[in-house]
This record gives sequence, C-alpha cells and structure tokens, in this order.
Amino acid sequence: MKRSAIAALVMGWSLVFAFSVGAYPPAVGILGNSKDCMSCHVDNGPWKDDGTVIIDIVDKQTKESLKQPDGTFLIEAKRGEEKTVLTVIGSLRQGQSDIPTRNAWIYVDPEMIGASALSSFAPGWNINLPMACRVVGDKWDDSSDADYTVLPMSVRPTDAAQDGSVVLQVMLTKGASVKGKAKEGLIGSYFERQVTLRVVE
Repeated sequence: MKRSAIAALVMGWSLVFAFSVGAYPPAVGILGNSKDCMSCHVDNGPWKDDGTVIIDIVDKQTKESLKQPDGTFLIEAKRGEEKTVLTVIGSLRQGQSDIPTRNAWIYVDPEMIGASALSSFAPGWNINLPMACRVVGDKWDDSSDADYTVLPMSVRPTDAAQDGSVVLQVMLTKGASVKGKAKEGLIGSYFERQVTLRVVE
C-alpha cells in the first residue's frame, strides 16, 4: 500500500475517533472537570433516601454486604489479586406512583477530577467496570418488593495501590434526556455513598 493511501486511512480513522469522542456524553471526572452527575442532569425525581431506595455493594463470592455500621462501604482486596463485588441498586414499589426504569452509577475518586486519565477510580487500582447505566429488572432479592439492577465489578490493587476512598454516585431515572439538553425530559434522583478501599498485604 502506498504511503499516501496509508496516511489517508490513518487520518480517516483519526477523524472517526475524534467525532466519536466528541459525540459521547461526558462522564464525571473522565477527561473533564465534572464533579458529579448534577453538572449535566437535575435531581428532580420523587425517589428519596428514606428507606425505599436500596444501594448496596456486595461481595460476589460470599454474597455478604460490604456496608459498615456508619453507612459507608469497605472494599478490601489482596495486592495483585482480583476481587469482584456486585453493585446493587433498587427501589421499593410499595407506596410509589413512579418507578425508576433505569439506574446509572459511577465510582469516582474526587482527587482524580480534572486529571488527564481515562479512569476516575483511585490510582493504582485496576478496575473493569467503574460505571454503568442499566435498565431495571435484574433478579436479586425475591423476598423484596423492589426493582433492581445488579452488575459485577472487579478490582485489583497493583503494586502502586494505596488505601484510599471513592464516592459511589447513583442516579435513579425515568424517561429520556433530550439530545443536547440533558436536563430536559429525564426525571432523576441523585445519591452518594462513601466507599473505602483497603489493600491487604
């Protein structure tokens, strides 16, 4: 293949990549300075932190909640070894006229906001799924009258990892944002949970 053809091909793919990146909605702390979901969306939904909303992080292997007595969560992992947890988000149907249809969440290290990194998770920690947006309907607790989303996330502290913390930002939503106007058309309620990361030597 001639050099001119190769150059044209590379330039074409570069333009496609640039367009895709520019068109993709900005995520909190990823190549930007957005500190939370409220920079793009509004907290106008009916769902409140009153016991009807379920936000949990569960050890996938033991199925035990990682919630601590003070309401925070603790993820412990051996250095160099992978640990998988489940992000569980639900909303009780009882007494509610509006039920969320889609849950979105992201784990953010506030110190990574504005950093030139593709991950806003704690530095030194490898992670495969720090954020997601998922339609409700996953099976979790059959004894609970709630609609859930449940998704696994694997973390692995590298040699550079230190004890730290991240914030789990959650949005329960219904409807759809207007293209280019994220604060229109979508009903959402915003929540935060503190998550401590601990390296086990």
